[in-house]
Amino acid sequence: MSLTVEGTVERKGMGPGAWALVTEKGDSYEIHQGAPNDLLKAGQKVKVKGKVREDVMTLAMIGPVLEVTSFEVMN
Repeated sequence: MSLTVEGTVERKGMGPGAWALVTEKGDSYEIHQGAPNDLLKAGQKVKVKGKVREDVMTLAMIGPVLEVTSFEVMN
């Protein structure tokens, strides 16, 4: 399922650590491995386009896994 999500990038300390995108409503998406390094900055507000990967499971289990196709930094 493709979607566009706005939120804040957070580093979660579960297991070896995981990156998440947390919306203003509190919804959390785990950012899939291989995302651009420019996206992975804690506290950065972004708009991300991507798709939810239902075929991927992770140890962090902090929300649906979001495979990023593009993003833009919000002011």
